[in-house]
Amino acid sequence: MERSETGRIVQIVDWIGAWIGDWPGAVFLRQSGTAYMFVNAAHILGLGLLLGAILPLDLRLIGFFRSVPLAVVGPFLSRAAATGVSLAVLTGLLLFSVKPSEYLANTAFLWKLTLLALALGTIALQHSSHHFRLALERGEAPVRVRILASISAVLWLSALLAGRWIGFL
Repeated sequence: MERSETGRIVQIVDWIGAWIGDWPGAVFLRQSGTAYMFVNAAHILGLGLLLGAILPLDLRLIGFFRSVPLAVVGPFLSRAAATGVSLAVLTGLLLFSVKPSEYLANTAFLWKLTLLALALGTIALQHSSHHFRLALERGEAPVRVRILASISAVLWLSALLAGRWIGFL
């Protein structure tokens, strides 16, 4: 990429960051420590719900906890994880709006976004597959489901670590 193209991309990213940072919700969160605290707490709650549901489901799909009926816990844990990811994404967007330019310049944040996209893609692959539905019905996961569950667990834990890493860069 030429230097002038890179400079133009940086200008666009800076403009987007400023535009998001000037959004009234972002201004409110910067001015209200209490509102920021509640949004941050809700983000942590969403992460806890997401990881507290997706990791046991992934582990069960991989082959651990075979005495736990997959047909019973699978749908419940999937819905709980979906609720957690929805809350985490919504509150994450609000938190991002407080310092968008700083986050966009943070390598760990960019890694986190990449890992989140990959993790969500893995979930989409898993849940759109007839293999997953068969696993829920039969209680035993085929190899494809076990592999995707393993990848999912690694990606979600990696995204969590990348999120924690943001504050150290």
